[in-house]
Amino acid sequence: MADEQEHASIDPATIDAAAFEVLVIAELDELPDDMIDGLENVIFVTEDRPEDGSLDILGLYDGVALTERDRYGFGELPDRIILYREPLLAACADLDELKDEIHVTLVHEIAHFYGIDDDHLHELGWA
Repeated sequence: MADEQEHASIDPATIDAAAFEVLVIAELDELPDDMIDGLENVIFVTEDRPEDGSLDILGLYDGVALTERDRYGFGELPDRIILYREPLLAACADLDELKDEIHVTLVHEIAHFYGIDDDHLHELGWA
């Protein structure tokens, strides 16, 4: 128990890119199988910041949602789900909050892959 409390008080600002990627992978492992099993030709990427340099965007789905695909098959570049380290770190006060926010961001971006828009995600509490 003391070890858990000690980890919760770690300053997220001290988490480098490699450690952040480990946290993202751990949160991906926590997602339900039925959410992950349907992902085809999708890669997960971590980057420091969005292209515009802002801290406003925590994640991004870069691809064509399943509901919008007409012809999609062999040879297509993979869709990407990107989590931005610096905005996520800036939004969180401790490690537990960071893990929760990574989890929510993963669910949010995966939902976009399945064609769920931001309005519906807000209704479901995943915005």
